[in-house]
This record gives sequence, C-alpha cells and structure tokens, in this order.
Amino acid sequence: MRVLMVGAGGVGTAITRIAARRSFFEHVVVADYDLARAEAAVTALGPDERRFTALRLDASDRAAVRAALAEHRCDVLLNATDPRFVLPLFEAALAGRAHYLDMAMSLSRPHPTRPYEECGVKLGDAQFDRAAEWEAADRLALVGMGVEPGLADVFARHAADTLFDEIEEIGVRDGANLVVDGYDFAPSFSIWTTIEECLNPPVVYEEGRGWFTTEPFSEPEVFDFPEGIGPVECVNVEHEEVLLVPRWVSTRRVTFKYGLGEEFIGVLRTLHKVGLDRTDPVTVRGADGGEVRVSPRDVVAACLPDPAGLGDRMHGKTCAGTWVKGTKDGRPREVYLYHVVDNQWSMRAYGSQAVVWQTAVNPVAALELLAAGAWHGRGVLGPEAFPPAPFLDLLTEYGTPWGMREQ
Repeated sequence: MRVLMVGAGGVGTAITRIAARRSFFEHVVVADYDLARAEAAVTALGPDERRFTALRLDASDRAAVRAALAEHRCDVLLNATDPRFVLPLFEAALAGRAHYLDMAMSLSRPHPTRPYEECGVKLGDAQFDRAAEWEAADRLALVGMGVEPGLADVFARHAADTLFDEIEEIGVRDGANLVVDGYDFAPSFSIWTTIEECLNPPVVYEEGRGWFTTEPFSEPEVFDFPEGIGPVECVNVEHEEVLLVPRWVSTRRVTFKYGLGEEFIGVLRTLHKVGLDRTDPVTVRGADGGEVRVSPRDVVAACLPDPAGLGDRMHGKTCAGTWVKGTKDGRPREVYLYHVVDNQWSMRAYGSQAVVWQTAVNPVAALELLAAGAWHGRGVLGPEAFPPAPFLDLLTEYGTPWGMREQ
C-alpha cells in the first residue's frame, strides 16, 4: 500500500507517528500546503524511518493532487485536512483511480427558509451523490473514519450485530475533563471545524420522519462519562454519525451530543453574534493602507493557539463513545461503548495531545484492515458498512483498548 496523506497538522502528524510503528504499508507521502510542516512531521520520525517523504501540495488543486497520486504511485488518498477540502480531494482520488479515506465529510448547507426544522444539504450528501461513479470505478471511498465519526460508528454496528435484538436509540456522546494551563480559552481541536459543527443546525434522525434539524445547543442533558471524567452537560451538535448510522443500522433514533460547557457555548454564541463565524471574506485595511480580503473565521483560528501544540500544557482525559438503548432477549438494555485517551499517556507515548491522537489512530487502523483485506468494498461507504470485530481487535492491539459500560 502506498498512501498520499494530505494534511500535516496535528492529526496528520499524529497519523505518521502511529503508522511508523506498523508494517502494513510500503510508503506514505506526507503532503501539505506548508512544506516545512510536512517536512517537520517526517523528520520527527527519525533518520532510520525511510518510508515517509514530504511534499508541498495545495489540497484545493485537483490536478496537482491527481498528478501527485500518479507520480508517487499511490493507491490510497488519506484526507487529513479540514472539511473545506473534502470535495477537491475526494474528486481527485476518483479521477486518479485511488481509494479514498477521510475523517470528516463534505459540508452541509442549512435549509434556506426553515434551517432549524428541515435539512438543506446534509453532511456527506455531495459524496453519496457520487457513489455510483465510485462503484463503477471499482474504488472505495471510506468516509467519516476518524473517532467521531469513525470509531463511534463502528461501536454502533458492533452493538447492532452482537449486543441488541432491537435498538430504540443510538446516541453518540463526547466529553472530556481536559484543562489547558495558561489559556483562558484554547480549544483542543480545530476551531474552524468546531465553529462549523457547533453553530450549524444540529441534525436528528427518527424512524418514520427521517432527518430533521433543531436549534444549536438544543436538548441539554448531563451524561456521566467513565474513567474519572464524570458528569458533563452535553448538547445537540451537527455531526456525521447522525447522517451515517441510519444508512446501515436499524434504529428508531440517532443523536450526537457534545460536552461543550457553558463558557465554550458562550464564546461560540458571541462569535456568531458579531459575525466572526463567517467564512465568506470581508474587506479590511491592511498595514500598508491597501485593502485585504480575509475570512473572519480564519482570523479567529489565527488568533488562537494551534491545538496540536497544546499537549505539554494539557491535563486530563477525552472520551468518545456511543450510547445504545434497546432490547436483548426480550429485556431492556442500555450500554455505553467508549474509548478514553489520557493526555499524559498520549504525550509520553507518541508526543501528540489526546484529542488529535484519538482521531488519528482510527484511520491508521482502517488502512491496515484494508491492506490486509479484512475490510473491502467499493463505492462510498461509512464505517458501519464493515465488520466491527477486526477493527476493535486491532485497536486493542495498538495498545489503546475500548470499553463497555452497562447503563
């Protein structure tokens, strides 16, 4: 397997550190718009690791991405960029006859007149619309294969296959007790992506009604997270699992709720109120007196610390998991399938902070299963389309086991 990985930020760098300990691939080309960042990710692996090379590449340039796939003889494109670049990379992979894997799906657009009641363009719609072309090309686009979406979806399929006869509700629940020393406000993941998913209308799925939307931060609930994290208030947030799970798993309801906290929600509401969540450029006066076009959201991201560099200041744990309610053998049952990463452990073992490491380990494991033939398919498929047992076993082999709690 030869992989073109586009994106050498926090998650991309963590991917290289995890993959370097495995033997399933021949070569990984680490590509980024910032060549120095790609080179730093490769150099950090040490002089004896020759299976990685760095490349400057513009993720929005379909022709350049396709040329890189051909030049480096890559049969897989791994997208480790933010969601803005999903479609150009997805399309370049198809044109270059490469398999494709991402951790976030193509962006949504709210309904033009009823944004908090009806879906407009849903997350991933633009990718699923091209499923027939991927099938005809005999190539696989494995979409949403991070931790959330990704591992959370594998948990949903595992629950349906082995733990329940009927499922009433599947709810992805994400929470943490992470603290960043020295900062009043420092998100542990990309603020660009966080703004996108938290301020868009959240999507809920119900059998018979299909997908619909609600107000941001709706339906607050307190969820008790395992391994010492404890109770965290969680709210509805737009996320891919709600769009993926019902395509392959029979359930009456699907939700995604994120433990944001009152302060974080307050900051997001303020950004929205003053228009700093916008992505369309505005005109401002530059230092030389000329005019500059800049995206307000990009300015916010530039003003905050890079989440990948916060590991040494972070303390605590992050938890991603899937709560499932239904029946087994005629009796009610509720379980929470989860994966916890302690920041001290991930920094000590890999030099990557917990949130980006937890995201990064899952696409590496998926690539290994694809290389071994344990997972295979064609078309545009989510993690639910594959047998969960090989993935969950491999996750444990990687030294990061998952857990299950009866509720």
